[in-house]
Amino acid sequence: MTAGSIGEFELIARVFAPLAADGALGLTDDAAFYRPRPGRDLVLTKDEVVSGVHFFADDPWDAVARKALRVNLSDLAAKGATPIGYLLALGLPKDFTLEEIDALGAGLAADQAAYGISLYGGDTVRSPAGLTLSVTAIGEVKEGGMVRRGGARVGETIVVTGTIGDAALGLRLRLDPGLSDRLGLSDAHRSHLLDRYLLPQPRGALVTAVVDCASGGMDISDGLIGDLGKMAAASGVGIDIDADRVPLSGAALAAVTADPDLFSVALTGGDDYELALSIPEARVGAFLATAAAAGIGAAPIGRVRVGEGVAVRGDHPALANLGSGSYRHF
Repeated sequence: MTAGSIGEFELIARVFAPLAADGALGLTDDAAFYRPRPGRDLVLTKDEVVSGVHFFADDPWDAVARKALRVNLSDLAAKGATPIGYLLALGLPKDFTLEEIDALGAGLAADQAAYGISLYGGDTVRSPAGLTLSVTAIGEVKEGGMVRRGGARVGETIVVTGTIGDAALGLRLRLDPGLSDRLGLSDAHRSHLLDRYLLPQPRGALVTAVVDCASGGMDISDGLIGDLGKMAAASGVGIDIDADRVPLSGAALAAVTADPDLFSVALTGGDDYELALSIPEARVGAFLATAAAAGIGAAPIGRVRVGEGVAVRGDHPALANLGSGSYRHF
């Protein structure tokens, strides 16, 4: 069924009203309300995903919707904030179908249930450039407790969650369908890398540990090295990274073993949506234990020092070709 058979208000009633929070007033008003609990600060973040930039035009709409939510939830997790809800601005191509928009709604519903959030409102428009979703995510943290990118201090340990480089390598596989065979990847390794590109895994289970343990934090969206450079600049420090300690999945390791140049892709390619945290040495053990109990990997990979910029240590030949260290939109 094509889009011509449904109007804007019917679309809202069909897909989005069932997702709305109490404060959204059934999506019948021009605004919504939310009353923060006493002693809590609101944390706000906004990211947009655009067809042809952040996902492929033929990606399933339920997965695209979930990615749009999750990249924002990852930002909240890096701040130590518990997610509450979100606003959604949706740009629809002229030829969308009801099956596609129903799938988009189903993807949002699945992740709302998974992460305990609700829709507070938004806007829907035509998009001549293809599907776009712009999400404003809303979270809460104890008053004064938000972990800032500029909070890293000299002598602290840099810790990352999960594994690094999977999504960037998954993107390479999407762009070059023959690459997996040339690298000799197993079907399981190929699927792992592709899934990590399409569906980030925000680390919301660690928000309490982030607040309790970390001095500085951000999520890794534009590449490990480049994003740590942003943390170093915001904090007025330098950061040393031991490349040999950067955690790689079995799939990423298989790809890098087959083509060592892909190690630089893993370190700089982006879309990891893991946490990069600066943690005082005395609290590192507690954070690692909490992560392990939650079933989330975490690894110390470097130190904060006096100075500026990021220095990457190691003997791997790909380290000589890290470029700018991150993805750039412009």
